[in-house]
Amino acid sequence: MTCASATLAVWASAWLAGATASDDVLDALAPWSEAHDVLAADDGIASATDLPGPGGRPTSVALLLAAVRRAAPRGQARLVLAAPGDVRGLPGPGRFSREATAAGEGVLFPDAALGLVPSPIADGVVRWTVYAVPDSGPVPEYVPLNDAERGLRGQVREAASVIADLGVARHRPGVREEIAASLRRRPRALWPDGMPPQALRVLQQADEVDAILSAAAGDAPGGALSSSAAVARSDALRPIASAVRVARRAAVAEAVRVLVSVPRT
Repeated sequence: MTCASATLAVWASAWLAGATASDDVLDALAPWSEAHDVLAADDGIASATDLPGPGGRPTSVALLLAAVRRAAPRGQARLVLAAPGDVRGLPGPGRFSREATAAGEGVLFPDAALGLVPSPIADGVVRWTVYAVPDSGPVPEYVPLNDAERGLRGQVREAASVIADLGVARHRPGVREEIAASLRRRPRALWPDGMPPQALRVLQQADEVDAILSAAAGDAPGGALSSSAAVARSDALRPIASAVRVARRAAVAEAVRVLVSVPRT
């Protein structure tokens, strides 16, 4: 689904550009968890950012934002969506890259040399761990939203026949209702005023495709695929999942570009 990291990347960038208030950033994170706290990954980054380190008392996202602003007053955030075998956007080997890949998401502040990875630590609590990222790596390849949107649709069409051959809908007659219910249960992300309409549309489409992926990846109640069918299913779904990540990164990057470029009075 559109994730907490996407929300923070967009809103924090808008806040650094003076387009929104810090309270708005905190409110935007609320759909993802009742509470969010922050810890530095080690004593070195704790000292550099004035954030609590391991074993310390967690602090708030508001103080995290202040630390980012001190390090890079006009910086921008970059959404990281990584998976095993898909390391696009990662800065290279290091703790941040490992943890972001394990979590499937993260936020980079290249100008501040910081990376954040969210993880649920208790019911209703998400912790953002702050990592030093001295080298954020090359700027990711620019993907126009039109291309990302076409790529998402194209991958869905290409894999549709394979998924149909696996009999997902045939063996699970209620799968459409299952997908609709899954979408209704997902947190409803909040976005700043001035969010590009196409970026919003692409994020919504990516959520819809992701719900289909989740349904297609699961076995029917009481049944299980053969090993060969499971491999065929995984092969069919992998490029669609990659297209979803590409589309989300492109949508967030475009949103950040637009929001930080609006002149402020």
